[in-house]
Amino acid sequence: MTTDETNGGVESNAQRPGETNLTVEAGTHELSISRHFDAPRDRVFEANVNPEHIPKWWGPRRYTTEVETMDARPGGSWRFLNIDADGNEHAFHGVYHDVVPAERIVQTFEYEGAPGHVSMETATFEEVDGMTLLTVRSVFQSVADRDASVASGMEAGARETWDRLAELVEGKATAHEEVDA
Repeated sequence: MTTDETNGGVESNAQRPGETNLTVEAGTHELSISRHFDAPRDRVFEANVNPEHIPKWWGPRRYTTEVETMDARPGGSWRFLNIDADGNEHAFHGVYHDVVPAERIVQTFEYEGAPGHVSMETATFEEVDGMTLLTVRSVFQSVADRDASVASGMEAGARETWDRLAELVEGKATAHEEVDA
Protein backbone atom coordinates (compact mmCIF):
# COMPACT_ATOMS: atom_id res chain seq x y z
CA MET A 1 0.00 0.00 0.00
CA THR A 2 1.36 3.45 -0.89
CA THR A 3 0.13 6.97 -0.31
CA ASP A 4 -0.71 9.14 -3.31
CA GLU A 5 -0.15 12.69 -2.05
CA THR A 6 -1.52 14.16 -5.29
CA ASN A 7 -4.88 12.51 -4.73
CA GLY A 8 -5.87 13.77 -1.30
CA GLY A 9 -3.83 11.28 0.68
CA VAL A 10 -5.36 8.19 -0.93
CA GLU A 11 -3.42 5.08 -0.02
CA SER A 12 -3.37 2.52 -2.78
CA ASN A 13 -1.24 0.10 -4.72
CA ALA A 14 -0.22 0.72 -8.27
CA GLN A 15 -2.70 -0.74 -10.77
CA ARG A 16 -1.21 -3.88 -12.27
CA PRO A 17 -3.24 -6.62 -13.96
CA GLY A 18 -3.30 -9.74 -11.81
CA GLU A 19 -2.46 -7.82 -8.64
CA THR A 20 -4.89 -7.14 -5.84
CA ASN A 21 -5.11 -3.42 -5.11
CA LEU A 22 -6.27 -2.05 -1.77
CA THR A 23 -7.26 1.61 -1.51
CA VAL A 24 -7.75 3.33 1.84
CA GLU A 25 -8.66 7.00 1.57
CA ALA A 26 -7.64 9.05 4.60
CA GLY A 27 -10.52 10.43 6.65
CA THR A 28 -13.28 8.36 5.03
CA HIS A 29 -15.25 5.30 6.17
CA GLU A 30 -14.40 3.42 2.98
CA LEU A 31 -11.85 1.04 1.60
CA SER A 32 -11.85 -0.69 -1.74
CA ILE A 33 -10.17 -3.76 -3.15
CA SER A 34 -9.89 -4.40 -6.87
CA ARG A 35 -8.26 -6.86 -9.25
CA HIS A 36 -8.38 -7.81 -12.91
CA PHE A 37 -9.13 -11.51 -13.37
CA ASP A 38 -8.26 -13.23 -16.65
CA ALA A 39 -11.67 -14.89 -16.76
CA PRO A 40 -15.17 -14.12 -18.06
CA ARG A 41 -17.37 -11.95 -15.85
CA ASP A 42 -19.98 -14.72 -15.51
CA ARG A 43 -17.36 -17.10 -14.11
CA VAL A 44 -16.06 -14.59 -11.54
CA PHE A 45 -19.63 -13.78 -10.47
CA GLU A 46 -20.55 -17.47 -10.21
CA ALA A 47 -17.59 -18.12 -7.90
CA ASN A 48 -19.02 -15.42 -5.59
CA VAL A 49 -22.61 -16.70 -5.40
CA ASN A 50 -22.32 -20.49 -5.60
CA PRO A 51 -21.91 -22.11 -2.15
CA GLU A 52 -20.02 -25.03 -3.73
CA HIS A 53 -17.26 -22.65 -4.89
CA ILE A 54 -16.82 -20.53 -1.74
CA PRO A 55 -14.77 -23.15 0.22
CA LYS A 56 -12.33 -23.32 -2.70
CA TRP A 57 -11.19 -19.69 -2.37
CA TRP A 58 -12.78 -17.71 0.50
CA GLY A 59 -10.19 -17.04 3.21
CA PRO A 60 -6.47 -17.63 3.67
CA ARG A 61 -5.10 -21.08 2.80
CA ARG A 62 -4.37 -21.94 6.44
CA TYR A 63 -8.12 -22.18 7.07
CA THR A 64 -10.78 -24.56 5.91
CA THR A 65 -13.88 -22.65 4.86
CA GLU A 66 -17.38 -23.99 5.45
CA VAL A 67 -20.55 -22.41 4.11
CA GLU A 68 -23.18 -22.69 6.82
CA THR A 69 -25.76 -20.53 5.02
CA MET A 70 -25.77 -18.90 1.58
CA ASP A 71 -28.89 -17.60 -0.12
CA ALA A 72 -27.56 -15.12 -2.69
CA ARG A 73 -30.70 -13.12 -3.41
CA PRO A 74 -32.04 -9.82 -2.03
CA GLY A 75 -33.05 -10.49 1.59
CA GLY A 76 -31.08 -13.74 1.71
CA SER A 77 -28.27 -14.28 4.17
CA TRP A 78 -24.85 -15.86 4.34
CA ARG A 79 -22.62 -17.26 7.08
CA PHE A 80 -19.15 -18.69 6.49
CA LEU A 81 -16.72 -20.30 8.93
CA ASN A 82 -12.93 -20.21 8.68
CA ILE A 83 -11.56 -23.12 10.73
CA ASP A 84 -7.89 -23.39 11.68
CA ALA A 85 -5.80 -26.54 12.16
CA ASP A 86 -6.66 -26.60 15.90
CA GLY A 87 -10.40 -26.48 15.18
CA ASN A 88 -10.85 -22.83 16.18
CA GLU A 89 -13.69 -21.21 14.22
CA HIS A 90 -13.88 -17.63 12.94
CA ALA A 91 -17.38 -16.83 11.71
CA PHE A 92 -18.54 -14.12 9.30
CA HIS A 93 -22.07 -13.34 8.22
CA GLY A 94 -24.25 -10.84 6.38
CA VAL A 95 -27.43 -10.13 4.46
CA TYR A 96 -27.73 -9.68 0.70
CA HIS A 97 -29.36 -6.38 -0.25
CA ASP A 98 -29.00 -6.58 -4.04
CA VAL A 99 -27.80 -9.28 -6.40
CA VAL A 100 -27.69 -8.59 -10.16
CA PRO A 101 -26.18 -11.52 -12.07
CA ALA A 102 -22.71 -10.79 -13.48
CA GLU A 103 -23.00 -7.11 -12.45
CA ARG A 104 -23.30 -6.43 -8.72
CA ILE A 105 -23.65 -7.84 -5.21
CA VAL A 106 -24.55 -5.56 -2.30
CA GLN A 107 -24.32 -7.14 1.14
CA THR A 108 -23.48 -6.52 4.76
CA PHE A 109 -20.35 -8.02 6.30
CA GLU A 110 -19.73 -8.71 9.99
CA TYR A 111 -16.93 -10.64 11.68
CA GLU A 112 -18.52 -12.33 14.68
CA GLY A 113 -15.28 -11.89 16.65
CA ALA A 114 -16.04 -8.13 16.65
CA PRO A 115 -19.83 -8.01 16.87
CA GLY A 116 -21.64 -4.79 16.02
CA HIS A 117 -19.01 -3.57 13.55
CA VAL A 118 -20.94 -4.07 10.32
CA SER A 119 -19.81 -2.82 6.94
CA MET A 120 -21.79 -2.50 3.70
CA GLU A 121 -20.02 -4.03 0.71
CA THR A 122 -20.71 -3.42 -2.96
CA ALA A 123 -19.01 -5.80 -5.39
CA THR A 124 -19.06 -4.79 -9.05
CA PHE A 125 -18.05 -7.02 -11.95
CA GLU A 126 -16.92 -5.15 -15.09
CA GLU A 127 -15.62 -6.54 -18.38
CA VAL A 128 -12.41 -4.67 -19.29
CA ASP A 129 -10.29 -5.68 -22.28
CA GLY A 130 -11.46 -9.28 -22.15
CA MET A 131 -10.83 -9.53 -18.41
CA THR A 132 -13.07 -9.03 -15.40
CA LEU A 133 -12.42 -6.12 -13.06
CA LEU A 134 -13.83 -7.00 -9.66
CA THR A 135 -14.07 -4.09 -7.24
CA VAL A 136 -15.38 -4.41 -3.70
CA ARG A 137 -16.10 -1.15 -1.87
CA SER A 138 -16.66 -1.49 1.86
CA VAL A 139 -18.25 1.33 3.83
CA PHE A 140 -17.73 1.09 7.59
CA GLN A 141 -19.77 2.72 10.34
CA SER A 142 -16.82 4.94 11.29
CA VAL A 143 -13.27 5.77 10.30
CA ALA A 144 -12.17 4.01 13.51
CA ASP A 145 -13.96 0.80 12.39
CA ARG A 146 -12.33 1.00 8.97
CA ASP A 147 -8.90 1.66 10.47
CA ALA A 148 -9.32 -1.21 12.94
CA SER A 149 -10.14 -3.56 10.07
CA VAL A 150 -7.03 -2.47 8.18
CA ALA A 151 -4.88 -2.73 11.33
CA SER A 152 -6.15 -6.29 11.95
CA GLY A 153 -4.11 -7.57 9.06
CA MET A 154 -7.05 -7.98 6.72
CA GLU A 155 -4.95 -6.79 3.78
CA ALA A 156 -2.78 -9.93 3.74
CA GLY A 157 -5.85 -12.13 4.10
CA ALA A 158 -7.66 -10.31 1.31
CA ARG A 159 -4.69 -10.61 -1.04
CA GLU A 160 -4.34 -14.33 -0.39
CA THR A 161 -8.10 -14.83 -0.76
CA TRP A 162 -8.16 -13.03 -4.11
CA ASP A 163 -5.09 -14.98 -5.27
CA ARG A 164 -7.08 -18.15 -4.55
CA LEU A 165 -10.09 -16.73 -6.43
CA ALA A 166 -7.83 -16.01 -9.42
CA GLU A 167 -6.49 -19.57 -9.37
CA LEU A 168 -10.05 -20.87 -9.39
CA VAL A 169 -11.61 -18.67 -12.10
CA GLU A 170 -8.50 -18.52 -14.31
CA GLY A 171 -8.27 -22.31 -14.45
CA LYS A 172 -5.11 -22.59 -12.35
CA ALA A 173 -6.85 -24.53 -9.59
CA THR A 174 -6.95 -28.28 -9.44
CA ALA A 175 -9.60 -29.87 -11.68
CA HIS A 176 -12.07 -30.46 -8.84
CA GLU A 177 -11.90 -26.77 -7.84
CA GLU A 178 -12.65 -25.18 -11.22
CA VAL A 179 -15.75 -23.07 -11.86
CA ASP A 180 -18.15 -23.80 -14.66
CA ALA A 181 -19.98 -20.61 -15.66
